[in-house]
Amino acid sequence: MSLLTNPPLSLYIHIPWCIRKCPYCDFNSHGIKQLGGLDAIPEQEYIDRLLLDLEQELPLVWGRRLHSIFIGGGTPSLFSAEGMDRLISGVRARIPFEGDIEITMEANPGTFEAERFAGFRQAGINRLSIGVQSFNAKHLELLGRVHNPEQAIAAAEFAHQAGFRSFNLDLMHGLPDQTTEQALADLQTAIDLKPQHISWYQLTIEPNTLFYQQPPTLPVDDTLWTIQEQGQALLKQYGYHQYEVSAYSKEPQYRSQHNLNYWQFGDYLGIGAGAHGKITRLDLDRIERTTKSRHPKDYLQKSVSKIRTSQPIPSHELPFEFMLNALRLLQGVPAAYFSQRTGLLPQVIAPIIETAIGDGLLSSDKTMIQPTEKGSLFLNELLQRFIVEIDNSSQTKSAQSNSIPIKSLN
Repeated sequence: MSLLTNPPLSLYIHIPWCIRKCPYCDFNSHGIKQLGGLDAIPEQEYIDRLLLDLEQELPLVWGRRLHSIFIGGGTPSLFSAEGMDRLISGVRARIPFEGDIEITMEANPGTFEAERFAGFRQAGINRLSIGVQSFNAKHLELLGRVHNPEQAIAAAEFAHQAGFRSFNLDLMHGLPDQTTEQALADLQTAIDLKPQHISWYQLTIEPNTLFYQQPPTLPVDDTLWTIQEQGQALLKQYGYHQYEVSAYSKEPQYRSQHNLNYWQFGDYLGIGAGAHGKITRLDLDRIERTTKSRHPKDYLQKSVSKIRTSQPIPSHELPFEFMLNALRLLQGVPAAYFSQRTGLLPQVIAPIIETAIGDGLLSSDKTMIQPTEKGSLFLNELLQRFIVEIDNSSQTKSAQSNSIPIKSLN
């Protein structure tokens, strides 16, 4: 490996609490009803720990500036606007921001959170990602959501009024017993609310969820395919351009800069319970993964030096790690990014690229690594090709593996 430059740097902040755990959710989230309600959230104590956590990470990124911040959960909008202001101010005091930094916060559409939107905007958050999931009351109930359709619509209106430069509506399809007409009605309602960005993706049943233990009846494959085809046509009709597997934006400037940095194999610090990070270490010529203690109680009570684990990503895993992200982007990434952001020579993947081009899975433009329409349809099969073994002469050979599912990002 030979890492010569740092990629852009982002920050992910995890807030692990929500009103209640949804039956499809496999994220690190903890319902507050079981803890004793909203007053049981240790907001100030948690913010203190987040800032200490960040301070512990700073030696890894001296001299670098933050490109974006994403505050995810859980439900970050359960925190007060004053708490968010203190958190963002604390981050800014510890690490410099790029002038056009994107700061996104996930929010739920309940009236209780939506009324705080103006305060969140004043705190420095300039983009919201609103977890609507559906505008159908029956489906919201089946998904365990705590808001109703009217509150979801009001949340979008609050976002417009508060003056965010952009907001995303997060919407799922392929819901239990959902018809094509219902899925498209959800999508049309989202479009009518005029968000600058829509995340639209199929519900998947993940392990360690209630839906996995008690599977609901989902639409058949033919219905799912019809929903996907007609939904994409509807989004295109209204000027939403698909740039990633499940992401659509009105204009290029409204694309999620934070997620683009993930998909382009940029660096990110991760702070908060269960947060993950990926950092380029030029001083050690390697790329490291970091993980924080998962349970909020452990995260808060352990000494700050013991909440973090770190390990280098082995060289032979980097081609797959890079492609797992890059191939989500329909426009692809510059081919030069592979060497710049993994430290590996281009010939490590050159034979795989050639074969994939010949099979019609990758674009023939060798200045870009870009899936074709066929490649996007067979993304798992394409990704398997980049599980390789690297020898000292930088030659590669394919390694056998089971299929790896692709999961939508928020």
